[in-house]
Amino acid sequence: MKSHIQLGEMSVAVMRKDIQNVHLSVHPPSGRVTIAAPSHMSLDTIRVFAITKMSWIRKQQQTLQNQQREAPREFLDRESHYVWGKRYLLKILKVDSPPAVELKHRTMILSVRPASSQEKCKEILDAWHRQQLREAALPMIAVWEKRLGVKVKRLFIQKMKTKWGSCNHSAAHIRLNTELVKKPKKLLEYVIVHELAHLLEPNHSERFLAILNQHYPTWREARAELNELPLSAEAWK
Repeated sequence: MKSHIQLGEMSVAVMRKDIQNVHLSVHPPSGRVTIAAPSHMSLDTIRVFAITKMSWIRKQQQTLQNQQREAPREFLDRESHYVWGKRYLLKILKVDSPPAVELKHRTMILSVRPASSQEKCKEILDAWHRQQLREAALPMIAVWEKRLGVKVKRLFIQKMKTKWGSCNHSAAHIRLNTELVKKPKKLLEYVIVHELAHLLEPNHSERFLAILNQHYPTWREARAELNELPLSAEAWK
């Protein structure tokens, strides 16, 4: 059951679940706040809990606000682009041949038609990012399907504004944020394990945390590292 409590100008989403403890989260990039609480806990009790945590909430939101963001990409020579956590300098080649992206040493070579616009360059690179992410994710998913005893029926790669990944438990569908291709591969693995664990337990319950603790004990460190990395240049709304 989902509801909201209002703390001054702050709206906090409250989800009551079959869990024993209260879980408070501040989510990137906007700093929205959610609370997962035991089903029997009243909204008044949850409100009092949230008020006692206001200084912590404000601190987390300030950290997100100050977090480094990537500069908007203009697709100019020697512009910085990131793939799997490594920095590459862009080199654009205007050639009369099909578009292509190649990583060579620390250079990203983007080959495009002579009349290609900035938007066309972005479209080509976005498609390449999706391909790279899918090719990296599929073997990881296969490994973790066996370890967790689950089966993913379909993988979606797409831009996501508030999540690194998501899971449709009933359909066994997994979605991954295209921005993950810019982060170290170990963080992609963490997101995949997190989403596959939801095939066993759809909620962020004590059982879900126990699954992560058993199979991926460093998940807290991975989550912290992922959320500290630069956010996309996209204008989040």
